[in-house]
Amino acid sequence: MPHGVYAQDKSCKAEEELIAKHREIALDPRLVSVLQKQATLLIDGGPSSGLGVPIPPQSVPMHSFGHYLFKVLLQYNQNLAYRVGLRAMRMPAFDASRGSDTGMNGVLAANYPRWFVLGHIEAQQCELAACMLSAAKDDVNRLQTVLEAAQQHIHCSSQLFKLAQDAFKVSTPSDGPTHAKLLQATFKLGLHVLRITLSNMNWHRREMVRWMVKCATEIGISALIHIMQTWYTLFTPNEAAQVVATTVMSPTTAVQLKLSCQQQEDLNAHARKVALKCAAQDPSSCALCALTLCEKDLMAFETAYQIVVDASNGAMNSTQLFQIARFMEHRGYAVHAYRLAVLAMRNLTLAYNQDSHPAINDVYWACALSHSLGKDELASMLPLVIKSVQCPSVLADVLRRCSLTAPGVGRLQDGKRRCFKLLSYDHAPLQQLLDATISAYINTAHSRLTHISPRHYCDFIDFLGKARETFRLAPDGHLQFMKLIDDLKIMYRGKKKLIQLIRERFG
Repeated sequence: MPHGVYAQDKSCKAEEELIAKHREIALDPRLVSVLQKQATLLIDGGPSSGLGVPIPPQSVPMHSFGHYLFKVLLQYNQNLAYRVGLRAMRMPAFDASRGSDTGMNGVLAANYPRWFVLGHIEAQQCELAACMLSAAKDDVNRLQTVLEAAQQHIHCSSQLFKLAQDAFKVSTPSDGPTHAKLLQATFKLGLHVLRITLSNMNWHRREMVRWMVKCATEIGISALIHIMQTWYTLFTPNEAAQVVATTVMSPTTAVQLKLSCQQQEDLNAHARKVALKCAAQDPSSCALCALTLCEKDLMAFETAYQIVVDASNGAMNSTQLFQIARFMEHRGYAVHAYRLAVLAMRNLTLAYNQDSHPAINDVYWACALSHSLGKDELASMLPLVIKSVQCPSVLADVLRRCSLTAPGVGRLQDGKRRCFKLLSYDHAPLQQLLDATISAYINTAHSRLTHISPRHYCDFIDFLGKARETFRLAPDGHLQFMKLIDDLKIMYRGKKKLIQLIRERFG
């Protein structure tokens, strides 16, 4: 390989121009005989030949030239054509680095000039392999040989994926029968691509996964079951649950494969099994999907629900638990939703100054759910809210919402009217919530005054005004509020402008 980007680019173009001129020459028996003789000499040429064995690692690959010879010789001597094609598919420098800790780029950087045209060379290698696979579409032995050579010599996962896509198009023509042997080879190549990109992620990884499911669906039930049984070697838990299992259970797949009811149920059972394993391995990413897929199977659904419950100890955060709890309520599992909301609330922390935190809506929803189920559920939820939420405005909103209607109204199923009592601020569970809200206002007032600037004085006065509304709900609320005002006047008397504003507003 010459040094420099210009020299390498010029070398590639000169090779392409020379091969283009050869293609213009009309072949006759004499020329064909000469080509066969020269191809044999190149194969037997040893290290001095680009198609010989062994070959120096620094040798420039023979992909374009081998592609030309393969297409010409295929019509006259198939065995020789495939020998040439298989030898030309090699990538000497990269093949030499297989198994090396430094990797392909490290080997190139350490021993050879930088290959500026590497992308072009890899594309030519892919074109040669695609041509050979297409030519061998009806020969199982040659398909296997070409497939093994491609997996051995093509080191770029993106090019291997492109090769699989090209072979898939050839094997499933829109205007003809499917080439089953080539389709099976394409499937094997796809499995290889997924294995090598499982730990070394590729930008096209999501497209690869979707294509793999499409290819397996084209083959049939056996291929789909195979990728589900070996999912852990091919997919991440998220990919297996979100893409593979979901696609397998979709009605479109059943229609495409023309499945009977029993076949569809067997396939769905495999998909649910995969979803549960994925949820157990990665609950934060797969639990919701597993619950969705297992909803029609009570035992599987309860298993998925228990996985979520077990994951609440640390594997899943409050946001994820609230999301699944909302899903359960939407599906009509209010009791399950309540239990998950309790677990989520235990994992939540809202500081005094987080009055715009996205989890606030989850807190409101959890309290509304508990309120709709009954007084006992609300009484169990509110202590968790008090422990997790230090923001007084949120606590005040929860207090107001719980007092608007009587608890347990959401449980009415028969449409009959019943007499429910509104909750009183003087009795549990709202009494504890009111006391906690007042304490939160007092603590927040002191916290805000620690580092307050004059331009925030007006906001603080408005804050005290809202606090007074909550204080008034308690029997001795007026006295508690005035004590807070007196304490502020004494403790922060150095902030004369602020104290003046407090006196003007609250006396």
